[in-house]
Amino acid sequence: MASADLALDKGLPVNLDAERFVLGSIMMDDSLFVQVAGVLQAEDFALEKHRRIFLRMAELHERGERIDRVTVANELLKHGQLESCDGLTYLISLDDGLPRTSNVDGYVGIVRDKALLRRIIFTSQKLIDRCLIGEEEPEEILAGAEESLLKLNDLRGSAGLASPDDIIHEYEGGINAFLDPSKRIKGISTGFVKLDEMTGGFHPGELIILAARPAMGKTALALNIAQHVAAAKNKQTVAVFSLEMSKESLLTRMLCSAARVDSQKFRAGYLSQTERHRLQAAATQLAGAPLFIDDSAGTNLMDIHAKLRRLKAEHGLGLAVLDYLQLMSGRGRFENRNQEISSLSRGLKMLAKELGAPILVLSQLSRAPEVRQGDHRPQLSDLRESGSIEQDADVVAFIFREEVYKPDREDLRGTAELLLAKQRNGPTGKINLVFLRQWTKFENLAKDLDEPGGAPPPEEE
Repeated sequence: MASADLALDKGLPVNLDAERFVLGSIMMDDSLFVQVAGVLQAEDFALEKHRRIFLRMAELHERGERIDRVTVANELLKHGQLESCDGLTYLISLDDGLPRTSNVDGYVGIVRDKALLRRIIFTSQKLIDRCLIGEEEPEEILAGAEESLLKLNDLRGSAGLASPDDIIHEYEGGINAFLDPSKRIKGISTGFVKLDEMTGGFHPGELIILAARPAMGKTALALNIAQHVAAAKNKQTVAVFSLEMSKESLLTRMLCSAARVDSQKFRAGYLSQTERHRLQAAATQLAGAPLFIDDSAGTNLMDIHAKLRRLKAEHGLGLAVLDYLQLMSGRGRFENRNQEISSLSRGLKMLAKELGAPILVLSQLSRAPEVRQGDHRPQLSDLRESGSIEQDADVVAFIFREEVYKPDREDLRGTAELLLAKQRNGPTGKINLVFLRQWTKFENLAKDLDEPGGAPPPEEE
């Protein structure tokens, strides 16, 4: 943090009266220290002497002693700082002009806002200096910029604690709407009946992990869900970030899946007139869907953050899909890959909460299911490279197709299981699905659609 002279000479954002009134309010009523210390740090004060006074107050509070002019002056004297803080006279003057009814929350807010503005300025100046010096690679400077800006974002903090009364009164519609299940916010339908029944759909702020071994159909299932959300009757904007496949390949998959055309025949060019018509209809439908695909190589969390915020501002955001976690790189330096993946999963969870939209993240599994004797179904412990993925996720689901391990079993052809291994707000269990390999498409079982209320919403308007 800059010195007081620098802050004043260069016109940096400072409000010295608010800083004085914060400290003066504490001198008048030391019970306010806890309230102030929960929001401000010593570094938030622009003047060095204000920082020193605040630190000495903190030491007195930790020891359970009273905070007033005399005790603070004595504490400063013990540290050889009383003279640099302009002595007892300055401590006495801190409440000069302070209203009889102190608005300490207002003063704290001003000090905090000014401190954040100064941090933004200093961070930006450091980045400019690094760019001008040019001793580092641009990628390193960019990574440093991302880390610095995200740290500044963290300083904004959260809305704080709320009582049940606060939560109910802030809920749209009040207590009647809060207690009425029909009026509660419902999740986004995935198009899979049993999955929607068990999860209530994907909810805003959730981090959903979809994991499987290679060739099990992770991307296919994620794209099926993305298509349903973007093309159903109540269309919602979907963003798909692919770190593995090109946007052309993803679009080809979606078209073949929607048109029920064999993807191999499409690539080879051997299509019937009927199949061409179905592809044309699927292309027309997808062209009008609010679906956005990004296949940028080396995409990191800051890139995704910026793109999703821009997309939400322009089109809204219903769902984000990331394919897949292990291809992402984290910011800064990490001792090992586990720490890097842990940082990414935490960042994605925070991003989902900030954007108020579910994020579906695909993940690889370790080789443990392959070598496991008997049952090859995945377990939470199989999540690759980090146990924190399980901790950060609201939902963890695995795809399992036994036909991959037993290709000679005709009765297993096209059968698939979606295993809900973790769900914060609902049950876990197995969901049976159909996998149509030639169309790279998962579908509901016919019996699920026949059950009362089982028919999914129409996919076309």
